[in-house]
Amino acid sequence: MAELQDDTDITASLIRDLLRDQHADLAELPLREVEGGWGNQMWRLGDELAVRIQRMDTDFDHQLKERRWLPLLAPRLPLPIPVPVRNGAPSERFPKIWTVMTWVPGLPLDHASITRSEHAADALAAFLRALHVAAPVDAPADTVRGGHPSDLTNGFDDFFKSVDVDAIGSDADAVRAVWEDAVAAPGWTGPPVWVHGDLHPANVVVEDGTLAGVVDFGDLFAGDPAADLAAAWLLLPMGAAARFFTVYAKADDATIRRARGMAVLKCLFLILMGQNGDRGLPGGKQAWGPAGRAALDRVLKDV
Repeated sequence: MAELQDDTDITASLIRDLLRDQHADLAELPLREVEGGWGNQMWRLGDELAVRIQRMDTDFDHQLKERRWLPLLAPRLPLPIPVPVRNGAPSERFPKIWTVMTWVPGLPLDHASITRSEHAADALAAFLRALHVAAPVDAPADTVRGGHPSDLTNGFDDFFKSVDVDAIGSDADAVRAVWEDAVAAPGWTGPPVWVHGDLHPANVVVEDGTLAGVVDFGDLFAGDPAADLAAAWLLLPMGAAARFFTVYAKADDATIRRARGMAVLKCLFLILMGQNGDRGLPGGKQAWGPAGRAALDRVLKDV
């Protein structure tokens, strides 16, 4: 799809105007901005809905994937996910796309914590078992997030060099060792399965100390489940990874090795985003730094 650059400020007034233009019956519902978001911004709409509107993301394909596939996936998943209910088209008022979706209650994990570790491990394992089934032939592919770690070495090296030395400290050799082991692991030989593709603390929500929902499916693809299995360390408290993999029960040794490598890669990304947030750089997220460092500790110690 065409990519559009736009610097329009996304405000409550703009959202209301867009709704009046295209979905007037929703335009007067209570509206408030939701903290967070990078590629897309979220606005709570009433009690049960949200507007997901492009911000940094200029690629229509991400929301178009959600519109097509989430209504089909949601009924068989054991945790709530956002389901598109209305489509917003580009217009003279705003040249990107936006979608009205169901609201998933809870706090993002980068602003909350999991206290019911075993329950959360079981919930995540059940969710990914249900998601990781063979995808149809017309499912979206992803040659970046869905690639083998050996295809992602440039990204790893870039993140590793960009993160402040003291953010990794004495763990540098251990981080490289996990990554190199993942690069050396055999690849996925099963059929392409549905993969969320971007499971990190800002893309899941928590209630009552446990996982309560999964959001942001813009990177959904069919491929190797290892990218999602990295969530065992990215999301769950120390000591929960073993229980997760026991309940998930579908990951062989090679898949777990790839998953650990993908977890290290995502940890470096989160730390870098936190570093950028501390420095006031565009797109930086201060809360992601501590979340990434804590997850890195789990990857290195919770084997």
